[in-house]
Amino acid sequence: MRNFKFVILAAAALTLASPAFADLASDKATVDAAKAAGKVGEQADGYLGVVGGADASVSAAVDDINGGRRAVYSQTAAKSGVTPDAAGQATGAQLIAKTPPGQYIKPMGGAWTRK
Repeated sequence: MRNFKFVILAAAALTLASPAFADLASDKATVDAAKAAGKVGEQADGYLGVVGGADASVSAAVDDINGGRRAVYSQTAAKSGVTPDAAGQATGAQLIAKTPPGQYIKPMGGAWTRK
């Protein structure tokens, strides 16, 4: 239980620290616009996903941000004694909770849906 609490606290800190996710200004702006357009959404595993299809710049921005997230989840896992998947899922739950209405989310084992 202690490790789970640590993961939740670490995930909360990570969601507030956008540089930790490699959210370069241009990538973040590209992804934010794609989210608003319904082309990108948050997934329960803690990663961004492309909804349907996206152009190369959107896909590249998603890949860059997901790469940063992957690194952070691995670091969190190493420090807390959980798996990177568990760290990602803890963060994913928070990111989905913060997703504005009308944008896409994808729960674990589910399909894309508008929040």
